[in-house]
Amino acid sequence: MRIPFFKMFMTSPFEGLQEHAEKVKECAYAFQQAMECHFSPKCKTFEEFRQEIAQIESQADVIKRRIRGHIPKETMMPISNFLVFRYLREQDGVLDAVEDTLDWISYRSTKKIPPELKKDFALLVDSVIDSIEMLSTMVAEAREYFNTYSENQRVIVKDIIRKLRHQEHEADKFEDIIKKKVFNMEADAVSIFHLVKLAEIIGAIADHAQNAGDMMRAMLAK
Repeated sequence: MRIPFFKMFMTSPFEGLQEHAEKVKECAYAFQQAMECHFSPKCKTFEEFRQEIAQIESQADVIKRRIRGHIPKETMMPISNFLVFRYLREQDGVLDAVEDTLDWISYRSTKKIPPELKKDFALLVDSVIDSIEMLSTMVAEAREYFNTYSENQRVIVKDIIRKLRHQEHEADKFEDIIKKKVFNMEADAVSIFHLVKLAEIIGAIADHAQNAGDMMRAMLAK
């Protein structure tokens, strides 16, 4: 029988990872609202949502630094510090990609999404929102697993990881659809570049979420 090592210590790294994941989840609503605002020709609050995301990102950075600074190198853990830090980097990458998306839009804030692309961009955004929201659930379930080493709990975490992989495939699909349509549009080169890059940055949100899932899978295997 495996001993739940985390119970030997006052805290586990998953407490910090959970706190950080909640900040990442918090950005999901503001991100969705910001994108809906960008899709609408009448919305005037995009910059407010962008600043809200920047504030959340700053708060998450504080948590990230605390996690990195409070795990001693020699602490006995059921998983390596390397995997914890790799996981944290990918989870933090989700929030960075959200912020990058809104920053990229702000460079051409007067240029809205063309009507023929709105549905595809909305589907892409929805797919990555799902990925963002899964992360906090995955960390909570993994935290429970490392407390109990229940095989049923391990299955729950692995199922979330599979869902993250599926969402990344969905995001890739919508990203490819957008790129094909953009390259067949009659538009200036700057607009084409901006739209293609926008699709890629949004897609990167799901990429980081899947990578976080891969790191969690590696932790489960230890």
